[in-house]
Amino acid sequence: MSWAEDWWDPDGSYATLHHINPVRLSFMKKRVDLAGRHILDIGCGGGILTEALAQAGAEVTGIDTSPEAIRIAEAHARKQGLGIHYQVGEASDLLQKRRQSFDIVTCFELVEHVPDPRTIIQNAAELTRLGGTVLVSTINRTLRAWLFAIVAAEHVLQLTPRGLHRYDRFRTPEEIEDWAKAAGLRLCDRRGLLYLPWLHTAFLTGDLSVNYLLHFERTS
Repeated sequence: MSWAEDWWDPDGSYATLHHINPVRLSFMKKRVDLAGRHILDIGCGGGILTEALAQAGAEVTGIDTSPEAIRIAEAHARKQGLGIHYQVGEASDLLQKRRQSFDIVTCFELVEHVPDPRTIIQNAAELTRLGGTVLVSTINRTLRAWLFAIVAAEHVLQLTPRGLHRYDRFRTPEEIEDWAKAAGLRLCDRRGLLYLPWLHTAFLTGDLSVNYLLHFERTS
């Protein structure tokens, strides 16, 4: 199976993203109107969330550092007849021309994979218009998160590739909230996300000990 086929296979290596995508989208829809909004999806990968946002009526830009992931995303969007703008690069590449130009910026399942997550949050804030929305989804740095996201997911159940996550790159909600506040963002909501792999589904909870989502508004 090619990487492109694997990315969009709901039972493939990225099955977890397919399974949690509906609840991530629901979290967004209950807090912001997506139709007609200009949205930036940072770390878009093969476009699983990006396409869902476009299908909800948004004008979406997806950016990722992987040329192959962007190629896959572009090819799949064309097949679906979706007019998504994809770009290879980092969020900082957009600052010169697109500063404060997006209504909504998403950073989903990205923070835990980068060496400098604070810069990601800062860039997301700077690319969002005043009154706009920044949404973050990531993994907490707790013993439970290590057991679920690394031991269980990578080694026992083999839901994700081994080595995908590093515990030292997991971030607590408080760390991200502090970075966001310094970048001019106000916390509006925080929710935990519980993934049930045997049911191929997930739902929101008040428990932020493993996966969680944060909703911010740019106020300054």
